[in-house]
Amino acid sequence: MNISIDISYYPLKDEFIPTILDFIDRLNQHKELKAKTNGMSTQVFGEYFYVMNAITEEIHKSFEIPHSVFVLKIINANLETN
Repeated sequence: MNISIDISYYPLKDEFIPTILDFIDRLNQHKELKAKTNGMSTQVFGEYFYVMNAITEEIHKSFEIPHSVFVLKIINANLETN
């Protein structure tokens, strides 16, 4: 089953941009998923178990920084547009 996830990441600290970019870079290291980023969020597309495992791993790493907030929307369809 393919899924699409819309992720918004809010590291609650003064210098938040490098932290967000690091999260996006780590997502892009997972070759079995596709990530698209815009000014509001990052969308991730791929096979359910692979994407969920990758997201779990990368969110866990991000939670090493105190007060990191993630908002996710998940749908059981591939909504990727070119």
